[in-house]
Amino acid sequence: MDTLSYHEGELHIEDVAARAIAERFGTPTYVYSASAIEGAFKAFDAAFDGHDHLICYAVKANSNLGVLSLLVRLGAGFDIVSGGELERVLRAGGDPGRVVFSGVGKQVWEIRAALEAGIACFNVESASELRLVNRIAGEMGRIAPVSIRVNPDVDPQTHPYVATGLSENKFGVSAHEALTMYRQLGELPHVCAAGIDCHIGSQITELSPFVTAAERILDMVDTLVDEGIDLAHIDLGGGLGVRYRDEAPMSVESYAKAILKIMGDRRHRLLFEPGRFITANAGILLSEVLTLKENEGKHFAVIDAAMNDLIRPALYHAWQKVSPVMMRNVEPTTWEIVGPVCETGDFVARERSLAIEEGDLIAIESAGAYGFVMSSNYNTRGRAAEIMVSGHEMQCVRERETIEDQLQLERTFCSPSS
Repeated sequence: MDTLSYHEGELHIEDVAARAIAERFGTPTYVYSASAIEGAFKAFDAAFDGHDHLICYAVKANSNLGVLSLLVRLGAGFDIVSGGELERVLRAGGDPGRVVFSGVGKQVWEIRAALEAGIACFNVESASELRLVNRIAGEMGRIAPVSIRVNPDVDPQTHPYVATGLSENKFGVSAHEALTMYRQLGELPHVCAAGIDCHIGSQITELSPFVTAAERILDMVDTLVDEGIDLAHIDLGGGLGVRYRDEAPMSVESYAKAILKIMGDRRHRLLFEPGRFITANAGILLSEVLTLKENEGKHFAVIDAAMNDLIRPALYHAWQKVSPVMMRNVEPTTWEIVGPVCETGDFVARERSLAIEEGDLIAIESAGAYGFVMSSNYNTRGRAAEIMVSGHEMQCVRERETIEDQLQLERTFCSPSS
């Protein structure tokens, strides 16, 4: 995160001191750098300059309205996976004509809402879903633009929970079934073929899986053209990895060069769905050290952020860098960084060498993607505040959740017999 640096021993996000953010908004608090988000988006967009394309940010990575509205101003399209995400895009000022709707289990009300809004395309994941979209579009007097999501059976060489392009995964359909579905589109009067879709997974650091998947998709595109089925766009999904620790992910420039080489003289519009690439290294989670303790020679730093705030370490065994907000000129100790939730699995980091004391602040880095969006109210803990920093300015883009916020939808039970 280039926008994260120390000045006179104190951590800053852009030109704002992390300590000042904590003093004003409390902890735990997510903090995002506007310039880092903008820089990542522009780098991806520029890499495909010269070929018609649309960068559809994957809303699931970070769906805060502040983040989405920034991306709207940058000219982003959006990849959504729910009706709720559609509503977020619309409230952020997004153009529904630049929205693609992915996901294996779209509900009737979600399909209706998307048709009513006028989205660009449904990424259809089964023959059953194709028939459902056709039926609902017919009831509404609409023609639904669709692309078939193809599962190319490519190993993305990533964590199994975020691999989506293998034949054993729930996503998409086989190449053979996809061809059959395209050939049957003429029998369905309320859908039209807009494109073809493929997404093989997330946090992919090798180029070869992307190349293999793209080659298989383009072979299908050529087959369809030969049969008189010409598509307007090719959606190659997202999944470009970022550096959390010692990963060496490909540059977006090398990715683009490889894809454009495979495209050759094909002029289809290219769609991409990056999420993590745009926001992961644009965010941190600020937390306060509550207690330092030792159990049988093991040192624990108990912080006020927990697995309900950031579940990636517990769920994926993910590694994220932990940095002190204030540098101390003392000998560091090896700490287990844990939260106050009543679970042994409630840890943020293990065996980290840090010079910290009770009351200190720490920053959990690379927390801008799959951080807040996966948080919960476990142990009736309020979800964190979210802050956007731009230069010297900081703005709250989501207030801290209170206990009253959590309880307002609940009611006590009154037994009918009492």
